[in-house]
Amino acid sequence: MEAPVAGGEDRARAGDGGLIGPYVVLRPLDDERSKVPVPERRFIGRSADGDRTVLITVPLPGADPGRFLAEAEASRYLLGPWSAPAAELAGPGDTPWHARPYLPAIPLPTALALYGGPLPERTVRALGAALVETLIIGHGQGLAHAGVSPAAVLLAADGPRLTCFGAVRAAAGDGTPRSGLPGLESGSLPPEQAAGGRPQPMGDVHALGATLAYAATGYTVPEREELPAALRTVVTGCLSRDPAARPHPAEVLDALSPLAGEGARAPAPEAAGPLPPATVLDAAGNPAGRAAAALGPGWLPGRLIAALARQSADVLAATLPLPPAARQD
Repeated sequence: MEAPVAGGEDRARAGDGGLIGPYVVLRPLDDERSKVPVPERRFIGRSADGDRTVLITVPLPGADPGRFLAEAEASRYLLGPWSAPAAELAGPGDTPWHARPYLPAIPLPTALALYGGPLPERTVRALGAALVETLIIGHGQGLAHAGVSPAAVLLAADGPRLTCFGAVRAAAGDGTPRSGLPGLESGSLPPEQAAGGRPQPMGDVHALGATLAYAATGYTVPEREELPAALRTVVTGCLSRDPAARPHPAEVLDALSPLAGEGARAPAPEAAGPLPPATVLDAAGNPAGRAAAALGPGWLPGRLIAALARQSADVLAATLPLPPAARQD
């Protein structure tokens, strides 16, 4: 990232009052010690007047800044309670960034580190239901997310938020092999997209399966036996190398229902026709509350609720440092 002010990038990395756009950086969101690739750099920042706290995002070095901003602009049209679209973008000619209102949230890889291992099955099911509902809405709008991965998922007290929209396209254009590129988690990258294929909705299903596998085992490509028995069929189906063999999102939602038994499985893809929106969406155009029902009290382990409370308190108590330009006066 090109620093917007002298020393701004180094200070932003340290959370020492650097400026990104109009925001003073309070702290990084992601733990740099994590070995899970993050396709964007994310910080908690505050406006200079102290009135607004935001989650602000910048592209990784080497990412296409124009595509980064184009994908952020497209995300502004995403609907649903579990998406986290950009609310504010850098102006033309400015160093690229985008921001959304701050919500106490922990990246999924950080959550596993804080919890001490894979998350409980109830948490994984609720997480998956919310993510797949978000994908159903986006696909209904004609949008492929093209960035689902463990780092793209933020856990908040009321449910997850899906970020990093279009990370695959920002990393490399169609037709360019994407394997091994910075920020892209190889296990989450659908094979057809790794080879340079255009992102498609069924690629999001593969990435969703990898993300749920990570939440349940700590690995995006686990051995089948490592997965909880009740999740094996749906997760391994999502991870199929053949897009046509993956379950449709509505079938994944069925399989993740708390009522699904150990032997539950989605219908075979060849038996499933186009998704009938009237049976998937409610009158407002949103999925019919199945994720909300799973995200009730206790969906998130107490250890993570405590971590969210600590983050919130730390951010609330943070003293707004003077921006570097002011320090030089």
